[in-house]
Amino acid sequence: MRRAGRLRVPVAVASAALLFLTGCAQSVDPIERLGKKAAQRVHPHGPSREQPYRHWGLTAPLAPAPKPSPHPAARSAGPGLPPVVDHVRTRDRVVFLTYDHDASARRDPRFTDLIRELRLPVTEFRTPPKPARFTGLPYATQRTEICGHRPHHPGSRLLRPPEGTYDTTTRRAAADCGISALVLWRASTTTGTLTYARGDHRLTPGDIVQITPTGTTARLLRGIQERGLTVGRLEDYL
Repeated sequence: MRRAGRLRVPVAVASAALLFLTGCAQSVDPIERLGKKAAQRVHPHGPSREQPYRHWGLTAPLAPAPKPSPHPAARSAGPGLPPVVDHVRTRDRVVFLTYDHDASARRDPRFTDLIRELRLPVTEFRTPPKPARFTGLPYATQRTEICGHRPHHPGSRLLRPPEGTYDTTTRRAAADCGISALVLWRASTTTGTLTYARGDHRLTPGDIVQITPTGTTARLLRGIQERGLTVGRLEDYL
């Protein structure tokens, strides 16, 4: 029997300057982003091998997202400026999971297993461990930080400003850097439970959720499923 060739695991290489920059989005393909080596780490026994959804406490697989019908919601603040969204206007029963790639991404190693096994289309934003606030910074500074990230990920069109703060200058600079939308969130699991930025107190179709890579993600997925929702790919709608 021929021995399989050694798999190469892609490693995201970033300079110190990049880590100080903003959170441009990367759509996380559970196989491509986590690497081939990680993709082979399957549970050899139990329900997770044949039915991974059961391993994560789901009663059935998450429904596949429908063909997207995008209708982004924007906060208008002038012509030519990218919208600021925490929700997507759509009739599709989908919500969108996003997370910020910082030190918290390594708190729970099961997080990568969950993404890979359930093939979740989460969107990753790279942010520094202690993000700077954009609000009040001059245009030249904001443009340098936003555009500086673009050569590394030229396909990135979405931006999460550090700590979710922005001003009109941020939007002007983002527009000049080719950003199509600033992404905030309607709900978040950063406190360990699902909290809402507004008074809705329940997930609705089109909500953007900021998740923290901890055990709360599996519980969130169960709640999504119980409401008859599923997870869509944000980049398909914006």
